[in-house]
Amino acid sequence: MTRFIVIVLAAFAAAGAGPCAGAPAACHQDPATAPALARLREALAHGRFVAYQPTSLKVVNGQVTPADAASVRADLGVLRQRFDGLITYDAIHGTGSIPPIAASLKFRALIIGVWNPADEAELGAAIDSARRFPRLVAGVALGNEMLFSHRIDPVSLGALIARVHAQLPGTPLTSSEPFHIYQQPAASALLAQLDFLLVNVHPLFQPWFRDAPDSTAAQFVVNVLAELAPLACGPVLVKETGVPSAPASEGLSQQRQASFYRELRQRLPPTPARAFAYFAAFDAPWRAYDAIAAPGAAPGVHPEEAHWGLYDAERQPKLAARELPPLLVPPPGR
Repeated sequence: MTRFIVIVLAAFAAAGAGPCAGAPAACHQDPATAPALARLREALAHGRFVAYQPTSLKVVNGQVTPADAASVRADLGVLRQRFDGLITYDAIHGTGSIPPIAASLKFRALIIGVWNPADEAELGAAIDSARRFPRLVAGVALGNEMLFSHRIDPVSLGALIARVHAQLPGTPLTSSEPFHIYQQPAASALLAQLDFLLVNVHPLFQPWFRDAPDSTAAQFVVNVLAELAPLACGPVLVKETGVPSAPASEGLSQQRQASFYRELRQRLPPTPARAFAYFAAFDAPWRAYDAIAAPGAAPGVHPEEAHWGLYDAERQPKLAARELPPLLVPPPGR
Protein backbone atom coordinates (compact mmCIF):
# COMPACT_ATOMS: atom_id res chain seq x y z
CA MET A 1 0.00 0.00 0.00
CA THR A 2 1.17 3.51 -0.73
CA ARG A 3 1.18 6.73 1.21
CA PHE A 4 1.82 9.58 -1.17
CA ILE A 5 0.37 12.95 -2.07
CA VAL A 6 -0.36 13.77 -5.67
CA ILE A 7 -0.47 17.46 -6.55
CA VAL A 8 -3.98 18.04 -7.85
CA LEU A 9 -6.27 20.84 -8.91
CA ALA A 10 -9.35 21.54 -6.87
CA ALA A 11 -11.49 20.00 -9.61
CA PHE A 12 -9.32 16.89 -9.94
CA ALA A 13 -11.85 14.40 -8.68
CA ALA A 14 -14.50 15.58 -11.12
CA ALA A 15 -12.35 16.23 -14.15
CA GLY A 16 -9.57 13.69 -14.51
CA ALA A 17 -6.43 12.17 -13.12
CA GLY A 18 -3.72 14.42 -14.48
CA PRO A 19 -0.96 14.13 -17.07
CA CYS A 20 -0.37 10.76 -18.71
CA ALA A 21 2.44 8.98 -20.48
CA GLY A 22 0.48 8.71 -23.72
CA ALA A 23 -0.28 5.48 -25.55
CA PRO A 24 2.09 2.59 -24.82
CA ALA A 25 4.45 1.21 -27.41
CA ALA A 26 3.07 -1.63 -29.56
CA CYS A 27 1.74 -4.33 -27.26
CA HIS A 28 3.90 -7.43 -27.00
CA GLN A 29 1.26 -9.85 -25.78
CA ASP A 30 1.86 -13.50 -26.58
CA PRO A 31 -1.13 -15.26 -28.19
CA ALA A 32 -0.47 -18.10 -25.75
CA THR A 33 -1.88 -15.95 -22.94
CA ALA A 34 -5.22 -15.41 -24.72
CA PRO A 35 -7.13 -18.26 -23.01
CA ALA A 36 -5.97 -17.21 -19.54
CA LEU A 37 -6.72 -13.56 -20.29
CA ALA A 38 -10.21 -14.58 -21.37
CA ARG A 39 -10.69 -16.30 -18.01
CA LEU A 40 -9.37 -13.21 -16.23
CA ARG A 41 -11.81 -10.96 -18.12
CA GLU A 42 -14.63 -13.32 -17.20
CA ALA A 43 -13.60 -13.15 -13.53
CA LEU A 44 -13.43 -9.35 -13.63
CA ALA A 45 -16.91 -9.07 -15.13
CA HIS A 46 -18.69 -11.70 -13.07
CA GLY A 47 -16.56 -12.35 -10.00
CA ARG A 48 -15.55 -10.43 -6.90
CA PHE A 49 -11.86 -9.99 -5.99
CA VAL A 50 -10.30 -9.25 -2.62
CA ALA A 51 -6.64 -8.52 -1.76
CA TYR A 52 -5.60 -11.22 0.68
CA GLN A 53 -2.76 -11.65 3.12
CA PRO A 54 -3.10 -14.53 5.61
CA THR A 55 -4.07 -13.52 9.13
CA SER A 56 -1.32 -15.75 10.52
CA LEU A 57 1.44 -14.09 8.45
CA LYS A 58 3.08 -11.20 10.29
CA VAL A 59 6.19 -9.09 9.80
CA VAL A 60 7.46 -7.42 12.99
CA ASN A 61 10.86 -5.69 13.13
CA GLY A 62 11.76 -7.41 9.90
CA GLN A 63 11.04 -10.87 11.33
CA VAL A 64 8.48 -12.92 9.41
CA THR A 65 6.01 -15.23 11.11
CA PRO A 66 4.94 -17.55 8.27
CA ALA A 67 1.35 -18.40 7.51
CA ASP A 68 0.14 -21.84 8.51
CA ALA A 69 -2.11 -23.94 6.34
CA ALA A 70 -4.87 -24.45 8.89
CA SER A 71 -5.21 -20.69 9.39
CA VAL A 72 -5.17 -20.10 5.63
CA ARG A 73 -7.99 -22.59 5.20
CA ALA A 74 -9.99 -20.84 7.92
CA ASP A 75 -9.35 -17.46 6.25
CA LEU A 76 -10.38 -18.66 2.82
CA GLY A 77 -13.42 -20.48 4.16
CA VAL A 78 -14.69 -17.16 5.52
CA LEU A 79 -13.81 -15.21 2.36
CA ARG A 80 -15.38 -17.71 -0.03
CA GLN A 81 -18.81 -16.75 1.27
CA ARG A 82 -18.51 -13.34 -0.44
CA PHE A 83 -15.49 -13.50 -2.78
CA ASP A 84 -14.38 -15.82 -5.57
CA GLY A 85 -11.19 -14.02 -6.64
CA LEU A 86 -7.98 -13.54 -4.65
CA ILE A 87 -4.94 -11.29 -5.08
CA THR A 88 -1.97 -12.19 -2.91
CA TYR A 89 1.29 -10.43 -2.02
CA ASP A 90 3.79 -13.20 -1.34
CA ALA A 91 4.56 -16.61 -2.82
CA ILE A 92 6.58 -18.02 0.11
CA HIS A 93 6.42 -17.73 3.93
CA GLY A 94 3.66 -20.31 4.08
CA THR A 95 1.56 -18.81 1.29
CA GLY A 96 2.25 -21.80 -0.95
CA SER A 97 -0.79 -23.40 0.68
CA ILE A 98 -3.10 -20.75 -0.81
CA PRO A 99 -3.45 -22.17 -4.37
CA PRO A 100 -4.41 -25.74 -3.40
CA ILE A 101 -6.78 -24.56 -0.67
CA ALA A 102 -8.34 -21.95 -2.98
CA ALA A 103 -8.81 -24.60 -5.65
CA SER A 104 -10.48 -26.95 -3.16
CA LEU A 105 -12.88 -24.18 -2.10
CA LYS A 106 -13.82 -23.43 -5.73
CA PHE A 107 -12.40 -19.94 -6.00
CA ARG A 108 -12.76 -18.67 -9.54
CA ALA A 109 -9.43 -16.87 -9.95
CA LEU A 110 -6.14 -16.25 -8.16
CA ILE A 111 -3.56 -13.59 -9.00
CA ILE A 112 -0.32 -14.59 -7.31
CA GLY A 113 1.76 -11.72 -5.98
CA VAL A 114 5.55 -12.07 -5.89
CA TRP A 115 6.80 -9.57 -3.33
CA ASN A 116 10.45 -9.93 -4.31
CA PRO A 117 10.87 -11.39 -7.81
CA ALA A 118 14.67 -11.11 -7.41
CA ASP A 119 14.34 -13.93 -4.87
CA GLU A 120 14.64 -17.03 -7.04
CA ALA A 121 12.96 -19.19 -4.41
CA GLU A 122 9.88 -16.97 -4.28
CA LEU A 123 9.75 -16.56 -8.04
CA GLY A 124 10.13 -20.30 -8.51
CA ALA A 125 7.31 -20.98 -6.06
CA ALA A 126 4.97 -18.67 -7.97
CA ILE A 127 5.88 -20.26 -11.30
CA ASP A 128 5.32 -23.72 -9.87
CA SER A 129 1.87 -22.77 -8.55
CA ALA A 130 0.88 -21.24 -11.90
CA ARG A 131 1.85 -24.45 -13.65
CA ARG A 132 0.09 -26.69 -11.13
CA PHE A 133 -3.17 -24.72 -11.11
CA PRO A 134 -3.57 -23.28 -14.63
CA ARG A 135 -7.37 -23.05 -14.39
CA LEU A 136 -7.19 -21.13 -11.11
CA VAL A 137 -4.17 -18.85 -11.55
CA ALA A 138 -5.32 -15.94 -13.71
CA GLY A 139 -2.07 -14.01 -13.49
CA VAL A 140 1.19 -13.41 -11.68
CA ALA A 141 2.18 -9.96 -10.36
CA LEU A 142 5.95 -9.49 -10.32
CA GLY A 143 6.61 -7.08 -7.50
CA ASN A 144 4.58 -4.80 -5.28
CA GLU A 145 5.36 -1.07 -5.66
CA MET A 146 8.96 -1.81 -6.65
CA LEU A 147 9.17 1.14 -9.06
CA PHE A 148 7.59 3.47 -6.52
CA SER A 149 10.06 2.41 -3.81
CA HIS A 150 13.01 2.53 -6.25
CA ARG A 151 13.79 -1.17 -5.73
CA ILE A 152 13.96 -1.61 -9.50
CA ASP A 153 13.90 0.52 -12.66
CA PRO A 154 11.48 0.12 -15.60
CA VAL A 155 14.09 -1.40 -17.93
CA SER A 156 15.12 -4.05 -15.41
CA LEU A 157 11.50 -4.83 -14.58
CA GLY A 158 10.77 -5.20 -18.28
CA ALA A 159 13.65 -7.63 -18.65
CA LEU A 160 12.36 -9.64 -15.70
CA ILE A 161 8.87 -9.79 -17.20
CA ALA A 162 10.29 -10.99 -20.52
CA ARG A 163 12.23 -13.75 -18.74
CA VAL A 164 9.18 -14.97 -16.83
CA HIS A 165 7.03 -14.79 -19.95
CA ALA A 166 9.42 -17.27 -21.52
CA GLN A 167 8.97 -19.60 -18.55
CA LEU A 168 5.18 -19.12 -18.27
CA PRO A 169 4.00 -18.42 -21.82
CA GLY A 170 0.36 -19.10 -21.03
CA THR A 171 0.10 -17.02 -17.85
CA PRO A 172 -0.74 -13.26 -17.92
CA LEU A 173 1.92 -11.18 -16.17
CA THR A 174 1.81 -7.77 -14.57
CA SER A 175 3.37 -5.71 -11.78
CA SER A 176 1.58 -3.78 -9.07
CA GLU A 177 2.19 -0.03 -8.71
CA PRO A 178 0.44 3.17 -7.58
CA PHE A 179 -1.48 4.61 -10.52
CA HIS A 180 0.77 7.63 -11.02
CA ILE A 181 3.75 5.40 -11.81
CA TYR A 182 2.00 4.15 -14.94
CA GLN A 183 1.23 7.71 -16.02
CA GLN A 184 4.91 8.63 -16.26
CA PRO A 185 6.60 8.65 -19.70
CA ALA A 186 9.28 6.26 -18.43
CA ALA A 187 6.60 3.58 -18.02
CA SER A 188 5.50 3.56 -21.65
CA ALA A 189 7.73 0.67 -22.81
CA LEU A 190 6.91 -1.33 -19.68
CA LEU A 191 3.17 -0.94 -20.25
CA ALA A 192 3.56 -2.66 -23.61
CA GLN A 193 4.82 -5.79 -21.84
CA LEU A 194 2.10 -6.06 -19.21
CA ASP A 195 -0.78 -8.39 -20.07
CA PHE A 196 -3.02 -6.48 -17.65
CA LEU A 197 -2.68 -3.57 -15.23
CA LEU A 198 -2.82 -4.02 -11.47
CA VAL A 199 -2.97 -0.59 -9.83
CA ASN A 200 -3.35 1.02 -6.41
CA VAL A 201 -5.66 4.03 -6.16
CA HIS A 202 -6.07 5.38 -2.63
CA PRO A 203 -8.32 8.41 -2.14
CA LEU A 204 -7.30 8.35 1.55
CA PHE A 205 -3.88 9.77 0.67
CA GLN A 206 -5.22 12.71 -1.32
CA PRO A 207 -5.18 16.09 0.47
CA TRP A 208 -8.90 16.62 -0.03
CA PHE A 209 -10.03 13.22 1.30
CA ARG A 210 -10.92 13.94 4.93
CA ASP A 211 -13.53 16.59 4.19
CA ALA A 212 -14.78 15.22 0.87
CA PRO A 213 -17.96 13.18 0.44
CA ASP A 214 -17.57 9.49 -0.30
CA SER A 215 -18.99 10.10 -3.77
CA THR A 216 -15.95 12.27 -4.56
CA ALA A 217 -13.56 9.58 -3.35
CA ALA A 218 -15.29 6.97 -5.49
CA GLN A 219 -15.34 9.22 -8.54
CA PHE A 220 -11.61 9.80 -8.09
CA VAL A 221 -11.04 6.06 -8.62
CA VAL A 222 -13.27 6.06 -11.70
CA ASN A 223 -11.42 9.01 -13.20
CA VAL A 224 -8.04 7.38 -12.62
CA LEU A 225 -9.20 4.26 -14.47
CA ALA A 226 -10.48 6.36 -17.35
CA GLU A 227 -7.00 7.88 -17.65
CA LEU A 228 -5.23 4.53 -17.46
CA ALA A 229 -7.43 2.53 -19.84
CA PRO A 230 -5.90 3.97 -23.05
CA LEU A 231 -2.41 3.14 -21.73
CA ALA A 232 -3.12 -0.52 -21.06
CA CYS A 233 -2.59 -3.49 -23.35
CA GLY A 234 -5.16 -5.49 -21.41
CA PRO A 235 -7.78 -5.17 -18.68
CA VAL A 236 -7.27 -2.90 -15.67
CA LEU A 237 -7.89 -4.15 -12.14
CA VAL A 238 -7.63 -1.86 -9.14
CA LYS A 239 -5.83 -4.03 -6.61
CA GLU A 240 -5.97 -1.58 -3.70
CA THR A 241 -8.60 1.00 -2.98
CA GLY A 242 -10.73 1.50 0.06
CA VAL A 243 -11.12 3.25 3.37
CA PRO A 244 -9.87 1.99 6.75
CA SER A 245 -12.54 1.54 9.41
CA ALA A 246 -10.52 3.34 12.13
CA PRO A 247 -9.30 5.41 13.91
CA ALA A 248 -12.31 7.60 14.54
CA SER A 249 -10.00 10.53 15.34
CA GLU A 250 -9.12 10.59 11.61
CA GLY A 251 -12.76 10.58 10.54
CA LEU A 252 -12.64 6.86 9.73
CA SER A 253 -15.30 4.31 10.63
CA GLN A 254 -17.03 1.18 9.47
CA GLN A 255 -19.83 3.38 8.18
CA ARG A 256 -17.50 5.44 6.01
CA GLN A 257 -15.75 2.33 4.72
CA ALA A 258 -19.07 0.80 3.70
CA SER A 259 -20.31 4.06 2.20
CA PHE A 260 -17.21 4.37 0.00
CA TYR A 261 -17.68 0.89 -1.42
CA ARG A 262 -21.38 1.54 -1.96
CA GLU A 263 -20.53 4.61 -4.02
CA LEU A 264 -17.77 2.79 -5.91
CA ARG A 265 -20.03 -0.13 -6.85
CA GLN A 266 -22.52 2.34 -8.27
CA ARG A 267 -19.93 4.26 -10.30
CA LEU A 268 -17.68 1.38 -11.33
CA PRO A 269 -19.75 -1.69 -12.20
CA PRO A 270 -17.40 -4.49 -13.26
CA THR A 271 -16.79 -5.26 -16.93
CA PRO A 272 -14.33 -7.56 -18.74
CA ALA A 273 -12.08 -4.50 -19.20
CA ARG A 274 -12.06 -2.95 -15.75
CA ALA A 275 -12.98 -3.76 -12.17
CA PHE A 276 -11.82 -3.19 -8.61
CA ALA A 277 -10.79 -5.51 -5.81
CA TYR A 278 -11.77 -4.96 -2.20
CA PHE A 279 -8.84 -3.97 -0.01
CA ALA A 280 -8.17 -5.75 2.13
CA ALA A 281 -9.53 -9.05 3.37
CA PHE A 282 -8.56 -8.84 7.05
CA ASP A 283 -7.30 -6.30 9.55
CA ALA A 284 -3.62 -6.69 10.40
CA PRO A 285 -2.78 -4.98 13.72
CA TRP A 286 0.97 -5.37 13.16
CA ARG A 287 0.85 -3.15 10.09
CA ALA A 288 0.39 -0.03 12.22
CA TYR A 289 4.06 -0.42 13.17
CA ASP A 290 5.35 -1.57 9.79
CA ALA A 291 7.40 1.01 7.89
CA ILE A 292 6.91 -0.89 4.63
CA ALA A 293 3.14 -0.55 4.99
CA ALA A 294 3.38 3.20 4.54
CA PRO A 295 6.40 4.02 2.36
CA GLY A 296 7.09 7.73 2.18
CA ALA A 297 5.23 8.44 5.40
CA ALA A 298 6.73 10.16 8.40
CA PRO A 299 8.28 7.73 10.90
CA GLY A 300 6.04 6.53 13.68
CA VAL A 301 2.86 4.58 14.25
CA HIS A 302 0.16 4.71 11.55
CA PRO A 303 -2.94 3.22 13.19
CA GLU A 304 -5.09 3.41 10.06
CA GLU A 305 -2.83 0.80 8.41
CA ALA A 306 -4.16 -1.81 10.84
CA HIS A 307 -7.81 -1.36 9.79
CA TRP A 308 -8.09 -1.81 6.01
CA GLY A 309 -9.89 -5.15 6.34
CA LEU A 310 -13.48 -5.87 5.44
CA TYR A 311 -13.14 -8.39 8.26
CA ASP A 312 -11.43 -7.78 11.56
CA ALA A 313 -8.41 -9.74 12.76
CA GLU A 314 -10.75 -12.36 14.27
CA ARG A 315 -12.39 -12.87 10.85
CA GLN A 316 -15.62 -11.16 11.87
CA PRO A 317 -17.28 -9.24 9.00
CA LYS A 318 -17.54 -5.49 9.22
CA LEU A 319 -20.44 -3.50 7.78
CA ALA A 320 -18.80 -3.28 4.33
CA ALA A 321 -18.59 -7.06 4.12
CA ARG A 322 -22.08 -7.63 5.50
CA GLU A 323 -23.51 -5.46 2.74
CA LEU A 324 -22.11 -7.78 0.05
CA PRO A 325 -24.52 -10.50 -1.02
CA PRO A 326 -23.18 -14.03 -0.58
CA LEU A 327 -21.83 -15.90 -3.61
CA LEU A 328 -22.91 -19.37 -4.62
CA VAL A 329 -20.18 -22.00 -4.47
CA PRO A 330 -20.19 -24.52 -7.34
CA PRO A 331 -20.88 -28.09 -6.25
CA PRO A 332 -17.97 -30.57 -6.11
CA GLY A 333 -16.74 -31.68 -9.50
CA ARG A 334 -17.61 -28.44 -11.30
